[in-house]
Amino acid sequence: MARPITLCTGQWADLPLEDLARKASEFGFQGLELACWGDHFEIGKAVSDPGYAAAKRDLLDRYDLQCHAISTHLVSQAVCDLVDERHRAIVPPYVWGDGDPAGVNRRAAEDTKNAARAAQQFGVGVVNGFTGSSIWHLLYSFPPVPESMIEAGFRQFAERWNPILDVFGECGVRFALEVHPTEIAFDIITARRALEALGNREEFGFNFDPSHLLWQGVDPVEFIREFPDRIYHVHIKDAIVTLNGRSGILGSHLNFGDPRRGWDFRSPGRGGVNFEEIIRALNQAGYTGPLSVEWEDSGMEREQGAREACEFVRKLDFQPGNVAFDAAFAEK
Repeated sequence: MARPITLCTGQWADLPLEDLARKASEFGFQGLELACWGDHFEIGKAVSDPGYAAAKRDLLDRYDLQCHAISTHLVSQAVCDLVDERHRAIVPPYVWGDGDPAGVNRRAAEDTKNAARAAQQFGVGVVNGFTGSSIWHLLYSFPPVPESMIEAGFRQFAERWNPILDVFGECGVRFALEVHPTEIAFDIITARRALEALGNREEFGFNFDPSHLLWQGVDPVEFIREFPDRIYHVHIKDAIVTLNGRSGILGSHLNFGDPRRGWDFRSPGRGGVNFEEIIRALNQAGYTGPLSVEWEDSGMEREQGAREACEFVRKLDFQPGNVAFDAAFAEK
């Protein structure tokens, strides 16, 4: 059976969920990956109102849409981050509170635990998100960064996330980190180190998104091969490197969509990601979950882009073979 094609709703949170569900169904999607912001899926209501999750399911059913994962990227970012004024724009008021950084960290951790409880009530087994990082700002080793500071960052990550993952385990839900700049894990090496910091516990794996690896020079296919049993969810998102000798790979303090940037996101199939090899690697890894389009392309009208992306993924996906093409010549 082909993998379900879903749409991540995070970039569409300006629309009421019902409006987006109607559009997604018309575009040809089979499901939605519900973001935990806007009115799409509200964690506080899901854990306090026994009828909330059922009502969301009823809404999706009206448009013949599935849901395999919810996404708490914005709040979970604040679990390990060095919180500052920027976070006020991405976390809900009940997490921000008075803005005291330690308080925001604690409340973000509690809300992420509640995401596991809400996912259990909603009947989904994966919560996608970020972890934040207290050491991302140490990426470039000047002033020189002693290894003890990096070790302390991974130790803090484990101290903050193990209690969260205990709740995930109790709920039978897995957390899928989207490996990404500004997170504790942003490439293959740091992803392995994050797993080791947590004792390789099964509640923690990855939401595979090739776009964030491509521009760093990391081969997305090698990520799948390194962690075949930890790919808990998959984003279909594209990116392109556009270095022209004037800008650098670090973005030059230019916002997404600025043509002067050295790289940017693109609609699936319009960038540099080799999705053919990714599907083959996912087949080899035995991944049967959804292919979730996370649509981000500042230079393209989003409804046209989403419709095109859905069709692109439908043509892209294929089941692994169950017989060798030259089986007829095998020895009897």
